[in-house]
Amino acid sequence: MSKIHVTGNAGAGKSTLAREIGTALGLPVFGLDKIVWQEGWVKTPPETRAAKERALISRPEWVIEGVSQTVRDAADTVFFLDVDRKTSLIRCAKRNWKFLFTSRPDLPKNCPEILIIPDLIKIIWGFKTHTRPKILADMTEQSSGRFIITDTTDLKSAYRHLGIAE
Repeated sequence: MSKIHVTGNAGAGKSTLAREIGTALGLPVFGLDKIVWQEGWVKTPPETRAAKERALISRPEWVIEGVSQTVRDAADTVFFLDVDRKTSLIRCAKRNWKFLFTSRPDLPKNCPEILIIPDLIKIIWGFKTHTRPKILADMTEQSSGRFIITDTTDLKSAYRHLGIAE
């Protein structure tokens, strides 16, 4: 298990879990936000994003957090953090509060949270109907090395799979 993808809605805990796994296993951790977004909350063109994702997954080992079919397909282990909308909204509010007027460290320059709040709410709310079904279909299609995390019991099971002490 040297190619691990952590996916889920905004605020699900992807970055936190990816860092924990990377630290525990000594794997490099990458976030997709710097690939998805360019300076000033401009979306990266699809062909540029695809090329950057291919470059990331060509590395021999990694933990990548974010939402990407390409990364999910390349991973030998996938963790889907399946949290409800309310949890995602609350976690985003807590995380983003201190970055209202500045960029988070995992984002490009000039991406203050205040500028994306309406879009972020739409992303979080639409995830259940637009993105989640595709991730779930992928997870059931190839069940080996695929973990749907809805609570701490699921997380403990996933950690055991990786050989990480709880």
